[in-house]
Amino acid sequence: MTLKERVTEDMKAAMRAKDPARLSAVRLLLAAMKQKEVDERIELSDADVLGIIDKMVKQRRESIAQYEKAARADLVAVEKFEIEVLSGYLPQQMGEAELAQAVAAAVAESGASGVKDMGKVMALLKPRLAGRADMGKVSGLVKAKLGG
Repeated sequence: MTLKERVTEDMKAAMRAKDPARLSAVRLLLAAMKQKEVDERIELSDADVLGIIDKMVKQRRESIAQYEKAARADLVAVEKFEIEVLSGYLPQQMGEAELAQAVAAAVAESGASGVKDMGKVMALLKPRLAGRADMGKVSGLVKAKLGG
């Protein structure tokens, strides 16, 4: 079963269970997936879906920061629930050691010698780590490894 099919099945299950909060979160994901398919005239792969989920989780985290500044605990709770639902579709996150090993391998593979080669390393890592690591954190690790 593809990730897209799993999301559709989860929407049906949420409808049957009469779980409006979960249904809303899953529908938001389905809408984002459909939008990308229509805009780019493509059939989404699992990697594409993971990219969409990653982006949505990042947006929710930014929203939480804004809502906390505004002291809106009700909206923070909604966003946290949506992150929880969306994160259920992401693969297991990589550990620190595994992440450091992936960065070291990509640096060696690309032949990067300094911070100016960071783009090459990130280009290798992005498809490999999609949905499995926070790319901001990965970027920091790559920069540190290249002596930046």
